[in-house]
Amino acid sequence: MLNQQTLAGQASFSGIGLHSGNKVKMTFLPAPPNHGIRFRRVDLDGQPEVDASVDNISETNRSTTLSKGNVKLHTVEHVLAAFSGFGVDNAVVELDANEPPIADGSSDQFCQMIEEAGVVAQDEQREVYLLEAPIELQSGETHMMAFPHDRLKITCTSAGEDGRFTQLHSIELNPESWRDDISKARTFCYYEEIEHLYKNGMIKGGSLENAVVIRDDAVLTNEPLRYGNEFVRHKILDIIGDLALMGRPVGAHIIAVRPSHTANCEMARRILSQKRKPKEAAETFAPPPEIGRSTKVAVEEKARELIVQDGAILDVIQIMKVLPHRFPFLMVDRVTLIEGSHIVAQKNISINEPYFEGHFPNHPIMPGVLQLEAIAQVAGILMLKKAENIGKLAYFMAAENVKWRKPVLPGDVLTIDVELTKSRGKIGKAIGKCLVDGEEVSEALVTFMLVDAKD
Repeated sequence: MLNQQTLAGQASFSGIGLHSGNKVKMTFLPAPPNHGIRFRRVDLDGQPEVDASVDNISETNRSTTLSKGNVKLHTVEHVLAAFSGFGVDNAVVELDANEPPIADGSSDQFCQMIEEAGVVAQDEQREVYLLEAPIELQSGETHMMAFPHDRLKITCTSAGEDGRFTQLHSIELNPESWRDDISKARTFCYYEEIEHLYKNGMIKGGSLENAVVIRDDAVLTNEPLRYGNEFVRHKILDIIGDLALMGRPVGAHIIAVRPSHTANCEMARRILSQKRKPKEAAETFAPPPEIGRSTKVAVEEKARELIVQDGAILDVIQIMKVLPHRFPFLMVDRVTLIEGSHIVAQKNISINEPYFEGHFPNHPIMPGVLQLEAIAQVAGILMLKKAENIGKLAYFMAAENVKWRKPVLPGDVLTIDVELTKSRGKIGKAIGKCLVDGEEVSEALVTFMLVDAKD
């Protein structure tokens, strides 16, 4: 068994964050054995630290965000991939902003920092978790599997819409293969995504200096591609960085088809869950501890937090674990898309809806105000992606720019499409529209307030 490793010295680099666009200085520092990787915000009072742990993952839309209390760190995966690739177990990453510098969009600059600082062995042994049984997960177009293996091996297929730039690569990870074959692969996006990302407050620091853009069948870049299949190699880089949130190396063969940060992080959670099972099995022979009310509430709130994630599809049973509404006032039957600040849901309009009895006799029409309520409920589900909002209720406060275009009738399937535009403190705002068969029937800008749920 190999020993743990840390940095021999320190190294610094300054740049801008990809999504925030903020200027930032980042410094790598050594750390003692069993410390792990921690991010330290030196720009905040008390210089709070956030462990690189799956328990601190808060967002996985286009990058991986860690949060602890009010402290957030965006786009940590490229830094974590560099530490993991070189086998650095313990280090402190100091930042004076909320996101590491993007550099050239790869991990190359961070590898240079580690090489400058040097790597040294420590007295404590490194614990490697060897996967014991296969794991499979699927979410939308993403399919991932993990099989037992004596070291980390990744086989990945990436592809854009309509199969554009479909690429395959497989690699067994060690410091040499990491540095030569993966670390220089840059992040990329499709041209048609740029406007949506920018409108949602992302890629403010993005440019051809730190990303490759694919437009139709052309590749826009300020230099030639570094690898013939650079896109899939960057996907592997992201997988390495996200799996590093397990806090220790893993021996497994990961097979990924069109991976995402959401799926990568879920795979890390499931591997850790498998690791913990033997301990859980042993504890079943002990008398169960008495569960108090506060523990039950914590378990329920954690379950809600796990339900509302990017890539999730929710049925009505899961929705009722998140929303407090019940018959006859639950206006959501299914959530079909959660992606960043965007959510899409459905409501099946049945003739059995109680409001049809009086609205109107012999001419049933869904009240327009209930379409607004549906928009507010769906927006409330999206707000619960944030850990600090778990257990709260969304109160509908106001509606602006309301337009009703067509009546909604029994037998219609109402699609509720909501984009969260503001989330500050207890107040949220969202632009919502309702559609039937792809045709817009109503729209509004709604304001709602989050309040603590009462017993």
